[in-house]
Amino acid sequence: MIGNLTNPTLLFFLLGVVATTVKSDLEIPAPSVKFISLYLLFSIGFKGGQELQHGEFSTEILFALILGIAISALIPMYSFFILKSKIGVANAGAVAAAYGSVSAVTFVSAASFLEMQNLHFDGYMVAIMALMEFPAIIVGVSLIRKFGGSDGASSDLRSIIKHALSNGSVLMIMGSLLIGIVADSKQAEGIKPFTTDIFKGFLAIFLLEMGMVTARRFKAFWHHGFYVIAFAVLVPALNGSLVAFVSSWVTDSHANRFIFAILAASASYIAVPAAMRLAAPKADPGLYIPMALGVTFPFNITIGMPIYYAIICWC
Repeated sequence: MIGNLTNPTLLFFLLGVVATTVKSDLEIPAPSVKFISLYLLFSIGFKGGQELQHGEFSTEILFALILGIAISALIPMYSFFILKSKIGVANAGAVAAAYGSVSAVTFVSAASFLEMQNLHFDGYMVAIMALMEFPAIIVGVSLIRKFGGSDGASSDLRSIIKHALSNGSVLMIMGSLLIGIVADSKQAEGIKPFTTDIFKGFLAIFLLEMGMVTARRFKAFWHHGFYVIAFAVLVPALNGSLVAFVSSWVTDSHANRFIFAILAASASYIAVPAAMRLAAPKADPGLYIPMALGVTFPFNITIGMPIYYAIICWC
């Protein structure tokens, strides 16, 4: 945990929190932030595709894909019923979808954590991350439709799924993954300095921005009470810890199990909010976005990751 807290990328995240807290005029231009986020997704996807290119499809990959989809479908179900009586059907469905889905930035931070341990995950985990976006959105929308009555989800479910599939972050990482699979390995070496060598530097700047955004949004949902804050910490911690153990049934790799755990523990604040704007307009973005970004994300990258890794090593 001490090693993780002194990770330069995490320290830049804390610097962003401090900058906003002291009302500094420090600011990263929005176009730069968008470029960096796309770069991080491109780098992870392309490298994952290159690894998949040199591997063979196996039963481990098949079972891992099934586990990823199952996690993404199950988490929204019990999350919805935990929250429904406290924050209403529409908000509960949106939050449930967010926590069943995944955070690409948390995934990137987890990759950096594994590098500190000199561990490397298999490329197919990138595909699993991308696939875990959709089941959670479908389950969340379905639950709102079933229990929402007049406040149920709007729009055609097909259009919601299409919107989720065409989301920029999902399209970038899946497209980069496919390009990495079909790209010539020798020619791919030519862009290795861009895909690998500068990765951590861009991640540090991106987490600086995430720190500033987190500090701004964290104040926005205090009126919802302590219950949602407790949920945003305890449920992801439970999900990550449980999956850190269960994932041993499908893979022996410590790195793959750690990625599974962090995917189960993370919450989406990009793809799901974009879909919920269409599906559940009555759900409050000032609730589910700050929960994912302002509470769960900082928890996972400071305390959660060392806990999940310790469970994996212990098992």
